Amino acid sequence: MGKTHGEISEDIKAWVESQKMFFVASAPLAAEGHINCSPKGIDSLRVTGTKSVVYQDLTGSGAETIAHVQENARIVIMLCSFEGLPQIVRFHGVGSVHKIGSDEYQCYAALFSEQAGCRAYISVDVKRIGTSCGYSAPLYDFVGQRDILQKWAEKKGAEGLVEYRRLKNQKSIDGLPGF
Repeated sequence: MGKTHGEISEDIKAWVESQKMFFVASAPLAAEGHINCSPKGIDSLRVTGTKSVVYQDLTGSGAETIAHVQENARIVIMLCSFEGLPQIVRFHGVGSVHKIGSDEYQCYAALFSEQAGCRAYISVDVKRIGTSCGYSAPLYDFVGQRDILQKWAEKKGAEGLVEYRRLKNQKSIDGLPGF
């Protein structure tokens, strides 16, 4: 059922690119810290090599993944098929945060459609690629991507987003430095 792979094959890459949603999980080093798992969508993940992926990190209510990756670099991205054949793919790796304004940010931005509120790109040097069956994952019909976050970010505008991140994204819920 479960299998590890030495690299992200073209088959895995094509499957990843066809998914509408993925999850990002990270954790602080402190045992009493909060583990974070966040759903992501809107075509914001790219396979950039046989052992690398990157995703767009949009301004949100917190900055847990950014804080955790900056502290210890541990990250896992999981995709699960909700349509068609069952499958789960996990990319365990070492993450890097590329904040808005950095040279790396500009390089990664070329891979994606512009999204209002994009505050960073999180790249992952993938150390373990695992697939599993996903037999118990339910089937869902995809209706569409939500545009609420983009509309919120557009309404805030660039300066409003800077202020929001200053107020809401500076620290994780455990007090780690965030955005």
